[in-house]
Amino acid sequence: MNGRVVLAGGSGFLGRSLAEKLITHNYDVVVLTRSPIGNPEPNRQVWWDGHTLGAWAAELDGALAVVNLTGKSVNCRYHARNRRLILDSRVNSTRVLGEAIARCTEPPRVWLNSSTATIYKHSLDHPMDEAGEIEATPEAKDAFSVEVARAWEQALNEAHTPVTRKVALRTAMVFGPGEGGVFRVLRRLARFRLGGKMAGGQQFVSWIHEADFCRAIEWLIHREDFSGPVNVAAPSPVTNAEMMRIFRRVSDAPFGMPAARWMLEAGAFVLRTETELIIKSRRVVPERLLAAGFEFCFPKMVDAVREIEDRVTGRTKAENEMVSANSAN
Repeated sequence: MNGRVVLAGGSGFLGRSLAEKLITHNYDVVVLTRSPIGNPEPNRQVWWDGHTLGAWAAELDGALAVVNLTGKSVNCRYHARNRRLILDSRVNSTRVLGEAIARCTEPPRVWLNSSTATIYKHSLDHPMDEAGEIEATPEAKDAFSVEVARAWEQALNEAHTPVTRKVALRTAMVFGPGEGGVFRVLRRLARFRLGGKMAGGQQFVSWIHEADFCRAIEWLIHREDFSGPVNVAAPSPVTNAEMMRIFRRVSDAPFGMPAARWMLEAGAFVLRTETELIIKSRRVVPERLLAAGFEFCFPKMVDAVREIEDRVTGRTKAENEMVSANSAN
């Protein structure tokens, strides 16, 4: 075994993908979850509530790494109750993990804690590396999200874990075929001819393929020279218009209806979500990963989307080439 990795909140889309990857690489994976199940899961699942110490804390003692992916989905309306749940689920889980690590006889070597690429200022004209501006922009309606990101990282930084290296994962939108991820939402829009540019389409989208996300996590576990914030994003953010063009092309959709901002506001109200998820420009680049020599398997969005689409549909290589040729005509 390569060591024990504890995944807090590891039963969601990202957690399932990461657990599968780590297990295939011979790690002992323990998932902390509010809804543990037994077989046929290939990992041990242990109950926790995400905010109080309990028997789960013993799993951290002697672990190689802790990865915290806990947090209520932001795909909801930001009314008072959901704001509190979004903030508390992130800050409280980070705080209690810090308390548990501080009590360990043999603390984990590294603690990777989720953060978000949304922490950076809305930017159309220049990319944001780890030294990028952290500021809300009224146009992007992102004040609450930036507030949450700041509080999240503050809880990590304030945790007293002198033996344990800490990394804040400023993660972009992750593409993967699993349920609960954004890929299937965008794919569905394209296939129903609703995959046109949104709110003008000039806002940038930062993203990463799930395989590269998992590879980056494993890589960071073993990089003793890495601590602090790390942008976990592919090196090539694209505009919203280009992203939707890619999804239409890969889905073999001849056109996609564009959506003006007022249409997005109305749709977000009906779907019980927020337009910030679409209208904010996230032009984030992984400067620290690239400078340290991390190599992305999917640096370009079109290749990432096509690979995932092929897995979803079971499309053969010949069929994929035919779709590409038809889309180019």
